[in-house]
Amino acid sequence: MDLVLLRTFVAVHRAGSFTRAAALLGLSQPAVTSQIRTLERQLGRPLFLRRARGVTPTAVGDELAHRAAPHLDALLEITGSGADSGPGLRSLHLAGPPEFLSLRVLPALVPPAGEGSGRAPAVRVSLPAGTQDALDGLAAGHHDLAVTTARPRGGLFSATALWDEEHVLVAAPARASAVDPVALRGKGPAALAGLPLVDVHESLPLVSRYWAAVFDTLPDGPATMVVPDLRAVLECAAAGAGLAVLPRYLCEEALAGGRVVALLEPPVPPLRTYFLVVRTGTLGLPHLARAHQRLLTAAAGW
Repeated sequence: MDLVLLRTFVAVHRAGSFTRAAALLGLSQPAVTSQIRTLERQLGRPLFLRRARGVTPTAVGDELAHRAAPHLDALLEITGSGADSGPGLRSLHLAGPPEFLSLRVLPALVPPAGEGSGRAPAVRVSLPAGTQDALDGLAAGHHDLAVTTARPRGGLFSATALWDEEHVLVAAPARASAVDPVALRGKGPAALAGLPLVDVHESLPLVSRYWAAVFDTLPDGPATMVVPDLRAVLECAAAGAGLAVLPRYLCEEALAGGRVVALLEPPVPPLRTYFLVVRTGTLGLPHLARAHQRLLTAAAGW
């Protein structure tokens, strides 16, 4: 089987579109279409169902991709036919939430001073809008490794639980002084009525998760301030803009320094799990396997 045709097929399978695969491969869309048709003729079976928006693999296409893609990735690693620019250099293309990447993941990928940087890959970071964007980019080959807050389904990806973050309800000391802790433990969110909320989105994703887990209800009002970065949410809460739900790792220094106060310490705090996600079979690539293991080892001490 022609490896050029197989590489094009895997690119289309990952991208879900002839057009996107063409852009990734530096080919024209008609050239990609022609190569897929040639491969289908050779196999005597259709590999994709054409849809109004993109393509969907047939059962035969899925089976071929899952069997062939890991070996193709390994061949590209051996021959140096990947997207890296220097001899012997492998780039790690990483995607995930900006705050968690900044404070946990990226520092863990820096080799210790005595180890040197000879085996460390060059790192390129993308900041997708959310888990689905990260997985779409991973499937299309834009990323090698994604950090997500949901475990993906299906055989295209392999996911490993990385770390559980604890969420904390915080406010500036002046705001916190207006909350009766006894009433909060007894009445729940009724004790917070009228107090403003700060979150990363109008849908109040962090506040809603906390309210559901701790109070068995949902917040009944909109956010007073919406900022799409948890570090900015922390600064707004510390400045007195309102109550916020934040990961403990992100606000632990502010808590220790008294810039914000934890309003409640529930017996079972709400948790959110981060996952390391790769395309199935790609952990056979040495640079990716080393980064994957380094993160798992570092997470044990977080």
